[in-house]
Amino acid sequence: MQKPSALATRVAVYPGSFDPVHNGHIDIIERGCPIFDEVVVAVLNNTSKNPLFSTEERVEILQEVLADQPHCRVESFSGLLVDFMSEIGARTIVRGLRAVSDFEAEFQMALMNRRLDPRVETVFLTPKEEYSYLSSRLTKEVFLLGGDLEGLVPKEVLERMRERVKRPQE
Repeated sequence: MQKPSALATRVAVYPGSFDPVHNGHIDIIERGCPIFDEVVVAVLNNTSKNPLFSTEERVEILQEVLADQPHCRVESFSGLLVDFMSEIGARTIVRGLRAVSDFEAEFQMALMNRRLDPRVETVFLTPKEEYSYLSSRLTKEVFLLGGDLEGLVPKEVLERMRERVKRPQE
């Protein structure tokens, strides 16, 4: 894992499974980049889930999609987020809120993270309205049922999903 560069003083972490990454995620990342000196997109390696893409593939996809974001890097982690943050010198968590229904779970996570490490703060950002209903679960479900994800996921993601999954109409 890399430590932030000498110039980076405000390092934020945007954690998630990103399976798959969708345009709502990208929107939150792009909103966070001007606020912080560096945004670390932290891909969770969660062995209890059955992901569409491996952790390594999700990191690779995000690196492709975010190649034009100079103050953004992608890493994977497992275990407690606050431990990962301590390792890389970050104090801020960025989370996206799509709707009121997200707030309760996100609020609980923010309080638990603060309890685990009082130096950690959580910043909530909202996506563009056109992405406010998107979730990785929903994009996978729509794709698997033959729906069109054009404009909802980056083209790199759509290409990889088409390579990975045989859909009903194909």
